[in-house]
Amino acid sequence: MTPENAMTIGRQALEITFMVSAPLLLAALITGLIVSIFQAATQINEMTLSFIPKLLVMFTMMVVAGPWMLTVMMDYMHQLFSSIPWLALG
Repeated sequence: MTPENAMTIGRQALEITFMVSAPLLLAALITGLIVSIFQAATQINEMTLSFIPKLLVMFTMMVVAGPWMLTVMMDYMHQLFSSIPWLALG
């Protein structure tokens, strides 16, 4: 395995990680922002108020985007495992 191959594999792994985690993180960010605006408007300073909406949105996003996330990860792993013989030769 050449250093270029190792760097390519690492770069692809990071890209897949960012791509798979983006929907969940963006959903949590948007939900947190909405709840914070609601808390600021109503002057409710309850720390646990943002937990339940974030939990529900994250669960919903896992149900909606979960099959896509699983497909992306499985495709990457299939591609990585199928390239093992060629990496050993390089």
